Amino acid sequence: MEELLSGFKVAEGDEIAPWVRLVDHLRPRRASRPDEAAEKLRALTHLLSRRPDLVEPMHAALLRLFRERKQVSLYVSSGLLPSTGFFSETARRIADRLLPNVIDTAYMKDVLAVVFHRSDDELWVNALSDELWLDFLQTLLATPDSPPASSGERELPPVMDELIEALRVLSFHVSAIGLDPELVRVDPDLEEYESPFLAQNAELLAYLDQYRDHWRRIAPDPADDKHLRVMLDQCDEVLQRVRRRATKLGTSLTLTFKLERLRQHLERIAELLRLLDTLREQEDIRGALPRVIPLFKALVHAECRRNRLSDYWGQNVELLSLRMTESASKTGERYITSTRGEYFGMMGSAALGGVIIACMAALKLVLSRQGMAPLNEALAFCFNYGLGFVLIHMVGGTVATKQPAMTANAIAASIGEARGKSRNLEDLADLITRTVRSQIAAILGNVGVAIPLAICLGLLIQSATGTPFVDTEKARHLLHDADPRSGALFFAAVAGVCLFLSGLIAGYYDNLSAYNRIPERLRQLRRPRRLLGEARMDRIARYVENNLGALAGNFFFGFLLGGATALGVLFGLPLDIRHIAFSSAYVGYAVAGSEFALPLQMVGIALLGVLLIGVVNLTVSFALTLNVAMRARHITFAQRRTLGRLLLKRLLTRPQDFLLPPRSQGRPADSAEATAADPLGPQPPKG
Repeated sequence: MEELLSGFKVAEGDEIAPWVRLVDHLRPRRASRPDEAAEKLRALTHLLSRRPDLVEPMHAALLRLFRERKQVSLYVSSGLLPSTGFFSETARRIADRLLPNVIDTAYMKDVLAVVFHRSDDELWVNALSDELWLDFLQTLLATPDSPPASSGERELPPVMDELIEALRVLSFHVSAIGLDPELVRVDPDLEEYESPFLAQNAELLAYLDQYRDHWRRIAPDPADDKHLRVMLDQCDEVLQRVRRRATKLGTSLTLTFKLERLRQHLERIAELLRLLDTLREQEDIRGALPRVIPLFKALVHAECRRNRLSDYWGQNVELLSLRMTESASKTGERYITSTRGEYFGMMGSAALGGVIIACMAALKLVLSRQGMAPLNEALAFCFNYGLGFVLIHMVGGTVATKQPAMTANAIAASIGEARGKSRNLEDLADLITRTVRSQIAAILGNVGVAIPLAICLGLLIQSATGTPFVDTEKARHLLHDADPRSGALFFAAVAGVCLFLSGLIAGYYDNLSAYNRIPERLRQLRRPRRLLGEARMDRIARYVENNLGALAGNFFFGFLLGGATALGVLFGLPLDIRHIAFSSAYVGYAVAGSEFALPLQMVGIALLGVLLIGVVNLTVSFALTLNVAMRARHITFAQRRTLGRLLLKRLLTRPQDFLLPPRSQGRPADSAEATAADPLGPQPPKG
């Protein structure tokens, strides 16, 4: 260790190399085990406390490092999004991963990147306690730089001068972002009143001038930052207001990027201001070390992860994901029934969906026998699925597997409101119970109609044409596709992923409709208004406003189902889909085509496979959507075990609640109280 520290005594040579060797010595063999680094840092601190001859050259080397390097870029860019835009920054990070930028050690930002050169250094640096770093730095800075002048004008230390310049730059950035047309578009009030983003800039510049004068003892009174903090608070209030409005009016990647950048700049300004205030009060860097250490950790974290695409995308897609899942949660409320009327209404809606699905399955079998080219056949399957699902939505039908991607968002919203309170957990358990029985009603409606209708259609076609709609060989093949031992469950999971993606697509188009004001723009079309009339055009605009996301989600879901098989054929991958509604219809056609001559064991296994396919469809899509919805809302549900016990208790004591709603809803007062406790309330029967 002494030999390592002796490198700081050399006056000439590379001034950064000793710091690199020191960090290499402190770095643990595994970044996930910071205990090794903690022991080495304690040993280093103990050695320095006993050897002043080692402290002095190390202290002098640290001062030279900060005096001779430019620090502004470290404070105004490390950990902060740039002004280039979302896709430009994504391209830059990918390019830097492939071909890193040139390192210029004249800048403190690059010095930090050279010293902490491993991407996992931020793990152990941040894992070490602030107390350990504080002991080390206090020992290193025990020797005072120079005694402060007792009277007369004094110079501002270079470190403080760099901090002040960084604050000026950050303030100008905040002013530019705050006046961006994207923010004004969401919050028009920014044009009607004096902008707090401009006001904070004027206040901050005045404060920094007063700070300089007071430090140099030109001004007797310290700078007053009360009005500046009010302006910064107002900027933060505007930021939160724009975020809230964006969740209702729609957002975009550009707006999300700028809001996140504005938030980061405001937080960095507040952090540097607190550091300056502490330096003014203490007039010694050692007194400000408790403020320096969190900033040091944040900067190391930022430099080590500056090219991480996962972090970057996670920061920017958060608000967009929240908006998409909020839209889907509102749609999901319609899929959760409370009363018996709603329950049987859901079943009837699903039965209507089962009728159309049986026809779609028949059309798919016809298309597969036309001998089309592979691409044309894939497109035909995609349009069959997509237009069929759109038709089901337009006529008020329900597809059972479309529910989890929607209801999971509603449950995530309810979890966010529960906050672990026992009464709210009871309400949440009731919501999940109602969701399960609503799913069962939809499945019974789809499957209960699709199978017998497929059998009837198969027999009608056979009686009309004289030949079976599905021959015996094809019938066995269709039953084999539903066999759980043939890989059907894996293909059902692929369909579950498609269901999850279709839910996100639906939320995206709902957001797109709100953000681009598509209904209002439709109402402004002159020629359609003249042809259709004002009233009819208004109804069309309202329908688009309420259904664009659902229509797009259903259409693209069809393309995902039809394209999965084509993708597997194109790349030679074992990709296919199994959907409970279509699999049940195919079983019906197989039974009719074989004239009921297939072995009962084969049919029974196929029916079991249909049931398991439905379970996998629902589970995969529900789990993926619930995970995205909870992450978008920053929900960590620590009470999952308590909720699990509540659901198990209800299943054991009242299993009928998971199958059928209670016959009566109780007294009116009880119903009103239940409605107030449940954030969703009774839902309409529409599917």
